[in-house]
Amino acid sequence: MTLQDILTLDCTQCAVPASSKKRLLEQICQLAANELGDSSPGDLLDSLLNREKMGSTGIGNGIAIPHGRLNNTSKAIAVFITTEHAIDFDAIDNKPVDIFVCLFVPQDNTQEHLETLQSIAKLFSERKTAKKVRKCTNKQEMFNLIQQTI
Repeated sequence: MTLQDILTLDCTQCAVPASSKKRLLEQICQLAANELGDSSPGDLLDSLLNREKMGSTGIGNGIAIPHGRLNNTSKAIAVFITTEHAIDFDAIDNKPVDIFVCLFVPQDNTQEHLETLQSIAKLFSERKTAKKVRKCTNKQEMFNLIQQTI
């Protein structure tokens, strides 16, 4: 499972105003809940916050990959957001984050979850990918960039 397989245009947002880590995660969860239909934003947020308690999902270079597992769905989903201004996300390099690729997967899809996380991290390990994302001015442009990047 790749980011291209589970990302929709409706779950892609560009230059979102965000004032804090929690507020951004709330916005991500609202988008995901709209797409999933069978999970509440609150349940999704709990899943992300539980994971963040184990350690920040900010992987450095202004990128974070928040992720959570869900009991009540059989569908994996991604939310891809850039923020208007980088925010403090407790990233491993202590730098603020402006690119967020959030992943929600069914509880029992452990192997797919790990493989998808790995593919997202690999995609963004190339600095040129992040640079291209930061140049995007709308969600269609961001979505198309991800769909064309393999």
